[in-house]
Amino acid sequence: MRLHMATDTGKDLIKKVGLVYQLNIAPKKLGVDKEIFVGDLKKGEGKPDATISFTDNDFLVITSGKMNPQIAGAIKIKGSISAAQKFTPDIFP
Repeated sequence: MRLHMATDTGKDLIKKVGLVYQLNIAPKKLGVDKEIFVGDLKKGEGKPDATISFTDNDFLVITSGKMNPQIAGAIKIKGSISAAQKFTPDIFP
């Protein structure tokens, strides 16, 4: 993702989204043994606009475009709902 953000497409994405996401990805059950990733699409050092928690399988299905994250029942969101609604598969390379 870091390499993608350095490209012209990534720079355009930063201008379009302008948000910071924290992704909590757990292997099987939410909240257990999670990995935390921060996607800074704002170029700032601030706190996340939205924190999204899901299992690794749900993450893969959502980012591949096979499931709309807005209708996925297995994710948890903290923070700005409007920021979370901009978390769509088209922001991933």
